[in-house]
Amino acid sequence: MRVSLKDVAAHAGVSIKTVSNVVNNFQHVTPAMRERVQRSIDELGYRPNLTARHLRAGRTGIIALALPELGNPYFAELAAAVIDTAAEHDYTVLLDHTGGRREQELLVSQGFRARVIDGLILSPIELETEDLRDRAGEVPLVLLGERDYDLPYDHIAIDNVAAARAAVAHLVALGRREVAFIGARRGRNEPAQLRVRGWREELTAAGLPVDEGLVAATDGWGHADGAEAMTRILDAGRRPDAVFAYNDPMAIGAMRVLHTRGLRVPEDIAVVGFDDVVEGRFGAVTLTSVSPDKGAIGRLAVASVLARLGGAAPEPRRVRAPYRLVERESTLGRRAADRSPKG
Repeated sequence: MRVSLKDVAAHAGVSIKTVSNVVNNFQHVTPAMRERVQRSIDELGYRPNLTARHLRAGRTGIIALALPELGNPYFAELAAAVIDTAAEHDYTVLLDHTGGRREQELLVSQGFRARVIDGLILSPIELETEDLRDRAGEVPLVLLGERDYDLPYDHIAIDNVAAARAAVAHLVALGRREVAFIGARRGRNEPAQLRVRGWREELTAAGLPVDEGLVAATDGWGHADGAEAMTRILDAGRRPDAVFAYNDPMAIGAMRVLHTRGLRVPEDIAVVGFDDVVEGRFGAVTLTSVSPDKGAIGRLAVASVLARLGGAAPEPRRVRAPYRLVERESTLGRRAADRSPKG
């Protein structure tokens, strides 16, 4: 039989209201009373009815998270960060997979689940500003990623240009002079455009030529796309001494091609990825990568939704999430990487 607030109150010898105040962590309960009630909660095994609590507040207790590719390790790790943070606030996360398709992103953003969710966290790929300008419904929306929308929604992203420049600066500091970029996307994709821009800016700042022949565009962002892009560069007779990839899966695909061609990483060609997914830390050659703070992004996204729900949010804002460059064997070599701080 389910233990109720009434059962806990009787066991502790207090009112139901006092138990409710403890369960909801209201601050005006004395420490002695809180300890007394908590002891009864623990002994009886009471668990709050979160659904009823949310319904009393006129909410469902569900936040939707819509991502373009759940098979991408970055988005899987980001989803875990959002889910963990939401759970700390007694919220459940409903995952939607848009595939980066405009029609699916429109469906999600226009409130097709408005009756079952309290807020939406969306990482769009193809939506345009006009698609979101007349968005229906009152469900709070928080945007993730690097698409730039001049709209009154909270937007959380890292500085892709600065992050890309940090990656290229690392390669230049190691003496690399011909740095390829793989993963420039065909069609509109702002993260790719921003990372190519950072690549160009840092090469220019270092006084190195910006060789557009070393930029390989792709249709996708997976391992096979990275392998195909690397193959295309090598088959064109080019031999860069470094590669900066749009993301880690593409970097790993590129490293596989380099291995099959008899080229050593990093002795012949150094490689840097982006996103710092777990897979890159356990290969035969560990991957140097730009590491967005996925935990911080998850916390900021959930906090933004809850602030909107609580009516305590400031004006819509664009928040820059932190990142760092984690240096590993794919640029430093094994001995140097062993001496570097672990990431």
